[in-house]
Amino acid sequence: MIAPADITGLILAGGRGSRMGGVDKGLQNFNGMPMALHTLLRLQMQVGQVIINANRNLAAYESFGVPVWTDVLADYAGPLAGFLTGLERCETPYMVTVPCDSPRFPLDLVARLAAALEREQADIAMAAAPEQDRDGQLKTRTQPVFCLLRVELLESLVDFTHKGGRKIDAWTGQHKTVVVPFDLPGDDPLAFSNANTLDELKQLEGS
Repeated sequence: MIAPADITGLILAGGRGSRMGGVDKGLQNFNGMPMALHTLLRLQMQVGQVIINANRNLAAYESFGVPVWTDVLADYAGPLAGFLTGLERCETPYMVTVPCDSPRFPLDLVARLAAALEREQADIAMAAAPEQDRDGQLKTRTQPVFCLLRVELLESLVDFTHKGGRKIDAWTGQHKTVVVPFDLPGDDPLAFSNANTLDELKQLEGS
């Protein structure tokens, strides 16, 4: 079994927040607490250590008491820039990523990803969850920012991003990836819901 102490948690808080009017999403309150802090407390229970990837308001994030690192790629290059930053700083054999704007992610997220990674001898374990499509049908959709990675993938990601690659799926598709569905009867249907707007944040608080 992969021990929690062998996993570093990375909180992705480096985006522009453009769909939320440019505010820093991780610092918006969710039930009276900044979303990123809520995420931190939820993640700390599941891993050995946590780091945060952020590109502004660094003092606010540093006040949470964990290391904060800015993107190693310029110009808000997206989640893969955060993955790259985390892998370069990670001191454990594994790293798990979670975004700062999905404050209800499962408390057993890391354990289930780790079990699947080990069982399948995969390089990456990626969460998936049921979502309604435009026709109202439930379909299982991958959640690529919820990933457990082997740290040895750093060299591959450096190469991919240096060649201009920015899409998570295009990179993970190069490696053995196991998809882990979170669709059991007791799973929260809103576990992977993210707040892209202030209205969505209020809806998530009230649900």
